[in-house]
Amino acid sequence: MPDDRRETQSNAPWPEPGEAPRPEQAVVGPSLVHPTAVVESGAQIGPGVRIGPACVISSAAVIGRGTVLANNVTLMGHVRIGERNRIFPNCVIGGEPQDVSYRGTDTLVEIGHDNVIREGVTINRASEKEDGRTTIGSGNLLMAACHVAHDCRIGDHVVIANGTLLGGHVRVHSRASLSGAVAVHHWATIGGWSFVAGLSRVLHDVPPFMLCEGAPARPRCINVVALKRGGFEPAAIEAIAEAHRLLYRAKVGLAAAREILRSQNALDEHVAHLLEFLARQQDGRHGRARERRRAA
Repeated sequence: MPDDRRETQSNAPWPEPGEAPRPEQAVVGPSLVHPTAVVESGAQIGPGVRIGPACVISSAAVIGRGTVLANNVTLMGHVRIGERNRIFPNCVIGGEPQDVSYRGTDTLVEIGHDNVIREGVTINRASEKEDGRTTIGSGNLLMAACHVAHDCRIGDHVVIANGTLLGGHVRVHSRASLSGAVAVHHWATIGGWSFVAGLSRVLHDVPPFMLCEGAPARPRCINVVALKRGGFEPAAIEAIAEAHRLLYRAKVGLAAAREILRSQNALDEHVAHLLEFLARQQDGRHGRARERRRAA
């Protein structure tokens, strides 16, 4: 391994496990690699990166500036990690997909910026069934012992709590939150600004803006707390609430709900997005829009 990857300075002490780099160290200066870490030749390590004890970094890994890997983090195969991420002990990123049809194609994991990935998270690289990427956006929090399976796509500012399991090909749209010990069926989609309660079993797509709970999880109400915190106007929240009432209480159906909402001047962009999401879900299979993409 080139010497510059192990360079240290007297004014840049080794950080505690999981400690974020100080601002003056995050984007300037050499990387810090602990003497017990294994960084294979060919790995690309950005400035200000910290790699802790007993980490193993593959030759095909790319780690962006200011990212901190605590102890015992393993990056396998093609893993591209952006800037200022914090990855805690015992995470394994880029392992082969747990798919019996996988034949060894060189697929990858892509992770954006400013994510926090807590202890024991596993993120598998993609299978050969879509575009070869498992992707995680920016600003996300993945709590301890989560599993992100092959071909998953996670947007931005998503929170996934401890022990939650995402099956293969799952989509989690931006600003969604999943509580602890949630199990998400493969090919399911979690809509943006939604919330899934703890211990839920997600068999069907979760509509945007909804709070879902149960086994199987079903929409119970709108995710009003997130909408208020997210700056949604009161009129927009009221329109989403009326859409929920028509669809899940009155059960009038999509077409009738659309006409009623239009007559009430409540068919704004958010409600239109909700109705389009539900229409795609109806066109899918088994309550999952993307299930149609799955090979028979």
